[in-house]
Amino acid sequence: MLWVECRIVDALRGRRRMRATAVKLPCSFWFLLLFGAGGLVLFIHLQDLSEMVQQQAPGVKLRGTARQSREALCTQDSEGVRVSPGQDQRLAVEGITSPIPPMQFPAFQWTRHSATPGSREQDMGSLRVTKRHRKLLKTSPVVSKNSHNSSSSSSGSPDSPEESWQWHRLSHIQEARRRLMKEVCAKYKSSISRTITPHHVSRIYVEDKYKLLYCEVPKAGCSNWKRILMVLSGLASSTHEIKHDAVHYGNHLKRLDSFDRQGITQRLETYTKVLFVREPLERLVSAFRDKFENPNTYYHPVFGKPIISKYRVNASKVALRTGSGVTFQEFMQYLLDVHRPVGMDIHWEPTSQLCSPCLLDYNFIGKFETMEEEANFLLRRTGAPHNLTFPSFKDRNPKAERTSTHLTHRYFAQLSTSERQRAYDFYYMDYLMFNYSKPFKDLY
Repeated sequence: MLWVECRIVDALRGRRRMRATAVKLPCSFWFLLLFGAGGLVLFIHLQDLSEMVQQQAPGVKLRGTARQSREALCTQDSEGVRVSPGQDQRLAVEGITSPIPPMQFPAFQWTRHSATPGSREQDMGSLRVTKRHRKLLKTSPVVSKNSHNSSSSSSGSPDSPEESWQWHRLSHIQEARRRLMKEVCAKYKSSISRTITPHHVSRIYVEDKYKLLYCEVPKAGCSNWKRILMVLSGLASSTHEIKHDAVHYGNHLKRLDSFDRQGITQRLETYTKVLFVREPLERLVSAFRDKFENPNTYYHPVFGKPIISKYRVNASKVALRTGSGVTFQEFMQYLLDVHRPVGMDIHWEPTSQLCSPCLLDYNFIGKFETMEEEANFLLRRTGAPHNLTFPSFKDRNPKAERTSTHLTHRYFAQLSTSERQRAYDFYYMDYLMFNYSKPFKDLY
């Protein structure tokens, strides 16, 4: 009897084991099936992401570095060495990733080209061009969007495959410059007010026919840019016939702050906003030479007299009366003094303050060092007349030596190491935002 009961119990336990096994097998099967499906989806997603990155910038590695040190973002360049104009893009393309979409230009690679005198930008290196890219360059029109985020709303187009290639290369440069500027603004200027006042646009000139807004940066080609705007507006037929006084004192061009709030907003949203910058200390030396080493009925009495009075020991009565003869050392003492005897001036005010790039989001950022090439590229993109090109002549003191890197070093050799460091710190945001290398080896 006991033996029979044991067999019955064993039979019941066997059925329970079979039921448990029957339940466990389907669970294991579904788990493995879901795991495999998830792995397949992940693999497909990663493959698509890889292809998307390659389409954005063929052959360029993107490295996300959320934080960049002062050393990394403003790489030191050896003194007196000039490098090619397309070289300031490595930090923007390789070293910094931006959450803000850049200008929408086709993703073609660009190659190293010959150095332009005065250029001190970072090295981009030379990148390979594939057969597919060459074919597209020959058959594809240049991308031009009507959105205010594009570099211009151009009606022009390249005339040859070579010119088309140049357009794509310069478009890439613009994309990288704007990306870097936005990164710097997001990191250092995130707390600034987003309200645009007439003061923020007071240095911007308006050309309505071709829908251009140009921010005037003194000593960075502004005289010739004003000549261009006057020709585009129909005020002159040629840039060569416009005299210096007509450019600066004729009041022929409209400023953006002369419009009402609606007019300002509408133009900022739909026009191409243009900014041309220059190596900061080179621009500073150029301004000093122009205003204090030549006769000047405004800067000598207004700035020269208080500078000599405060910083020159045993100043002569003639110097105190006329304000003439300010030395570069005295001028730098004035500039770096927190208690200046006379206020700031647009000729040496940092571009990052003068044109408010973090607030106005410029569509085109050109450089003085490559002015002709980039200015003519912009003119073609805006549909300007083909016979209109950027003038290269110098109308003030034409026989004087042009301010260059070498000449800038000669002036700053008069200062101590700490004074050079303070000058660099004064323009630090310009160096960072527009990707200029350190001008001296002993800076940190």
